[in-house]
Amino acid sequence: MIVFATSDKGGTGRSVTSCNMAYRLAMGRNMKVAYLDFDFGSPTAGALFEVSAVEDGTGSGAGLHAYLEGRTPVPERVNVRISTDREDLRAQRSRGGLTLFPGDQGGGETVTATPAVVQRCVDLLTLLDTQFPVVIVDLSAGRSAAMKIALEATCPANMSHNKVYWLVFHRWTRQHVMAAHSLVWGTDGIVQSGEAARTSGRRWYDAGQLESRIRYVRTAVPSLGDPATATGGPQAAFVQEQDDNLRSFAARKRLGEGKVLGETPVEPVLQWREQIILDSDVDAEIANRSTADAFEELARALIDDDTWVPVNNRSQA
Repeated sequence: MIVFATSDKGGTGRSVTSCNMAYRLAMGRNMKVAYLDFDFGSPTAGALFEVSAVEDGTGSGAGLHAYLEGRTPVPERVNVRISTDREDLRAQRSRGGLTLFPGDQGGGETVTATPAVVQRCVDLLTLLDTQFPVVIVDLSAGRSAAMKIALEATCPANMSHNKVYWLVFHRWTRQHVMAAHSLVWGTDGIVQSGEAARTSGRRWYDAGQLESRIRYVRTAVPSLGDPATATGGPQAAFVQEQDDNLRSFAARKRLGEGKVLGETPVEPVLQWREQIILDSDVDAEIANRSTADAFEELARALIDDDTWVPVNNRSQA
């Protein structure tokens, strides 16, 4: 399966959550996972995996940006467990494995969806789909060139037999819910761009087909029942009312519960340092068990076929 991770805003936790999902699939579920850093303007997946050699992209001239532009015949591959600076991660063993395809240092958002670029993307994703059970592609935030390349490369006309899905990340606020809705349904959003007619007159997708492949991930969701963050009296009642209102609002914006892959709690560690949450972090009482469990549940749901059964949004309000 090929999974695109995107968001309308920066700071949604898209990359850190996607990296943690990839880690849980590779190390916890023994799956071979490819992680492609298509965030051309800010390729920092290497920093999240603590691979200092590619923490801000690769300087080899063989990153994904260079590959798509035809400046290298094959993109660089990095074995995360072998290359990471983090001792606890290097010590782990798995029958699967996690391979990072880094972006280029200082690549910038200069790549555009030309036919040649799109074809190279098709070639790469088709190849990786045969080599890895899960391919996660971390896109730049917003209506980026990376998003448009991804849509065209994976449309049914180019990859009709592949399982291709989209995850839209947003924080649990009214503004972020609105932004996620706009990214999917707004002008030049995922659905409109996916439906765009080409000169052949054939559309890439129809709206229902594309929407059935989209799920949402809510990040930094406050735990109302957590004694450490719980409030009392009028404030507690206000917070609960706002959470209820936000869930109703999300349903009206087509981000209702049936379309949600899962959510992550507020995690103090990730507020200070974006990283992989290892079980050793939980055992050392540095990170919260609820955060590790949330990443594990997201990983489980991602590869569950039932997750991707089409949902009738009219039943979610």
